[in-house]
This record gives sequence, C-alpha cells and structure tokens, in this order.
Amino acid sequence: MKEKLIVFDTTLRDGEQSPGASMNREEKVRIAKALERLRVDVIEAGFPAASPGDFEAVQAVSQAITESQVCALARALDSDIDRAGEALRGAKRPRIHTFIATSPIHMERKLRLTPDQVVERAVAAVKRARRYTDDVEFSPEDAGRSEEDFLCRIIEAVIAAGATTINIPDTVGYSLPLEFGALIRRLRERIPNADKAIFSVHCHNDLGLAVANSLAAVLNGARQVECTINGLGERAGNAALEEIVMAVKTRQDMFPCDTDINTREIVPCSKLVSSITGFPVQPNKAIVGANAFAHESGIHQDGVLKHRETYEIMRAEDVGWVANRMVLGKHSGRNAFRTRMRELGIEFESEEALNEAFARFKELADKKHEIFDEDLQALISEQTYEAAAERVKLIALHVCADTGETPCAQVVLKVDGEEKRGQAQGSGVVDASLKAIETLLNTGSNLLLYSVNSITTGTDAQGEVTVRLEKSGRIVNGQGADTDIVIASAKAYLNAVNKLLSPTSRRHPQAADV
Repeated sequence: MKEKLIVFDTTLRDGEQSPGASMNREEKVRIAKALERLRVDVIEAGFPAASPGDFEAVQAVSQAITESQVCALARALDSDIDRAGEALRGAKRPRIHTFIATSPIHMERKLRLTPDQVVERAVAAVKRARRYTDDVEFSPEDAGRSEEDFLCRIIEAVIAAGATTINIPDTVGYSLPLEFGALIRRLRERIPNADKAIFSVHCHNDLGLAVANSLAAVLNGARQVECTINGLGERAGNAALEEIVMAVKTRQDMFPCDTDINTREIVPCSKLVSSITGFPVQPNKAIVGANAFAHESGIHQDGVLKHRETYEIMRAEDVGWVANRMVLGKHSGRNAFRTRMRELGIEFESEEALNEAFARFKELADKKHEIFDEDLQALISEQTYEAAAERVKLIALHVCADTGETPCAQVVLKVDGEEKRGQAQGSGVVDASLKAIETLLNTGSNLLLYSVNSITTGTDAQGEVTVRLEKSGRIVNGQGADTDIVIASAKAYLNAVNKLLSPTSRRHPQAADV
C-alpha cells in the first residue's frame, strides 16, 4: 500500500508574487476550481493580511471550494493570524500556514530578534492559529540556511504547540538535492516528536533545482510538496506541480508514495493559469510545453511509430493533451456553448453573463472557422478584464502602414465616460497604436515586456498579447486577445493601464517570501 503524497498548490499565493502576475478575486476562484478538478489536496489561496483584495479573494475561494482544503498564509503575528482565520471562516476544511524566519541572517538583519524570541513567537503563533482550526502548518523561513540545531529546537516546540504540518522551505533556492534530502532525513530522525507531524517542502528555483530538491526530500520522508502550476513564482519560480506529480507517477519503482492528482487536468489547468497571468509556457517546458510530446528527429519518429515507449515515457493524453471533444463554430447554439464551458469548469453567475459571453463567442466565430478551448478561455478572461476595468475602454482604432511611409494610428478611447481621440506615428503599427494611446493617457509608465503568442493554429488564430508595465516600483501585466494582433496589442496595453489606475492594485510584501 503506497503512502499518500500531499500536493499543496501555492499558485494563488506564491505564484502571484511573480512581478505582474497579480490576479483578481474572480480569476483566483476560476483557478481554484481548476485546481479542485485537478484534485489538489491543499490550495493556498492567499495572504489575507497583505491587502483587502487578498482577504476577499481568500474568502471567495473558501466559499467556492468544497473538496480541497483551503489554506491562508500568515506571519507569526496575532493580527495576521486573526485575519487569516476570519478569511477562512467559510472554508469546509481550513488550514492556517504561519511562518517566521530562522536563519541567522534573517533573525539578525530582518527580524532583529534573538533565537529565544523567535521560538517564543513561533509557538505563540501556532497556539493562536489553533483557535481557528486544528490544521496548522508552520514554516521556518530560509530553513536551507538555518542552523540545524536551531531548526530542531523550533520545530519540536511548534509541534508540541499543535502544528500538524512542518514545511521546510528552501527560500532562496540555495540547496542541492543531496544536501536537502539529507536535511529532511536528519530532521525527522533528530526531532523527538517528528512523528506527530507531516513534513513538507517548499523549494524555489533560483538554481533550477526546485523539482530535484523536492523529489530528493520526498525520497527522504517528506510527504507534502508545495508547488505551483507551470512553476510560477517569485524570482525564478517554484517547483512545478506537473513535473513533480508526473515524476512520482512515472517512477513508481523509486517512490514509496503517490498522489491523488487527476493528471488529465494538468494541461487544461496549465493553459488557464498561463492565460490569466499572461505568463506563456515555453515550448520545451516539461509536461505542458507545446513540444513536450513532439518528435522531429527521424530516428525518434521512426521509433515512436514502431513502438511509442521507445522515446515516450508518458502518454500525452494522460496529462491532458487531447483534442476538443466538440467543435464549436458560428452555427453552434447556446446550449452547446454552455455545455462546453461547463466542461471547462466555467459556470455563469446569471443568464445575463451567459448571454454576454455567447454574444462574444458569436462575434469571434464570424472571424474564424473553428473555436478551440483556448479561444473560449481567452474569451472569458477578456470578459473578466473588461468587467473589472471600467476607467478606460477602446472604442475604435485605425492604423495605416504603407511601404516606405511612416506607420500611423488614430485611436478613440472612452476615459471615465468621456470619449477622447488621439493619433501618433511609430516604427510600426503596434508602436504607433500604443503611442497614440499614451498621447491621451500620459501614464508615465515603462513598457518592460511585449509578447505575442498564437492561441491556436492557423492564420485565422487569435493572437494573445501580453504587456508588462512599470510605474513607481509597481509592475502589472496586461493581456488582450483578438484575431487582429494590433487590436490585441491595444487591448493588452489598456488592460495593464487600468490595473495601474486601480486603487485596489497592490503587491505582496516581501516578508511573505516563504
């Protein structure tokens, strides 16, 4: 009988700390529902003390999720823990995840506390969290650079105080697999009450070793892995859920444990997260990249045609690489549309919302012959963006590009209900369009990223544009999709501008870097 490996997904919390990857409440709920279909055990929904928006998002996820556990992060502070407990009030199986730094450099330079004071705070935090739930997780931040004797001391104390999960984070991605796995083994051997808690790991990818370190920990007794979809996360990201899950599933000859993940939902979940955050998946990304199961070499093609296992250690369909079960087009009816959306995990709150989405679908269907799942996801994402971004809207855009002439653009925007017209020239029609928008808005922001990806195949495919803007230290992403890439670019730029103008927009404090 295999032991259970708990999958703890922190896409909505640590993944959101990627610069520009902030998600609103509705987007978090959509991803949480996808994670529940994936059968993730624990969903870390956010950091309620970070902002009112994060608090509301954790509340919304708590109310929307019925099967997975919902977790909220809190520093070892009474106010943080109380805020987390309040946000989780509607959750069927709530968990509070509290943390405090334990490495010498963090205790001395950041916290300015003595080791005794850190232990005292950690114990008090766990005890306070137990007022709200019996399921309390504790993390010694920067455990990878902490003194082992002190780690043993604080972990023993918090387990005695009621912590049921002990998470060992490699906060700065400094560890190597051999040493990290050995650390987990020694902690479990040295701490007298280690058997009273589940040991977990949370690895960052600064050296490209997050998945390797996580798997080494599992082989040494860790039974929870914290990870994110597509490896999303701060700096170089976190351990990728899809890689950990499929490594364990594929190499059952090596692992004494297994997950309950529904692997066929991996690719759909990956595409949803990519669409909402605007972070494209690189083609050669393991498991979920477009080339993950592609073979160009003649030798490889010959081998796969003769016997698939010669070059494929997994089946593409087992992780969700399957064709649409139903082709939608301009002759498709409302019921077919609603049914396909429901299969994708998208439910409409009202008939009005359904009608609006169906109208957008028909408009898109007039532009392209077949509508794919990716088109539907982009359509809903765009509808969500516009519903949340009312200050600036694109009314009309006209561009001109003649050979040998300087491209120009004329744009009509509705800004706070008032129509405004602007024009500009640029090095290309996209450049001219964005400059024309800037003549009207004068945001003073810096364009850090402009990226174009084809949502599906064919010359009539929608183009999905991602832009990243920075202003006064704040970074936001904007997304837009259209069969016309110039229109998609304008939509993406305005989406980002609306986020900059939003009074509720915020960034996570770096203190939450577990």
